[in-house]
Amino acid sequence: MHFETMTRLARTSDTGLAACAIRLRAARLFTGKQAQEIAKECGVSKTVYSNAENGISYPNRDVMTHLYRAYRIDFNFMMNGDVAQLPGDVQERLFDALQRANDEWDRKSSSDRHRERQHP
Repeated sequence: MHFETMTRLARTSDTGLAACAIRLRAARLFTGKQAQEIAKECGVSKTVYSNAENGISYPNRDVMTHLYRAYRIDFNFMMNGDVAQLPGDVQERLFDALQRANDEWDRKSSSDRHRERQHP
């Protein structure tokens, strides 16, 4: 995958809630686990985890520490979309998940905008 495509998918340098939520969802897809399973592994409630994955809050330190220790997905990627420090095998699997996470986010955002226009 070209570096430009990787940085676009990772939303490199975007520290906003949406970008962090997309990266968190991609990390979960990478693991192959459900949100409730990851929340339990991280030692946080499903609500705390879901809020981060839905762009309501940022992923907390417990979540990011677990992703790094268990799956080698580091803080720099999670918060800023920096891809250079991710191991090659992680990059390969993670970017497939990032494509899915971006697509899901775009569909959700489009659906939300459509509902807002119908019900002002």
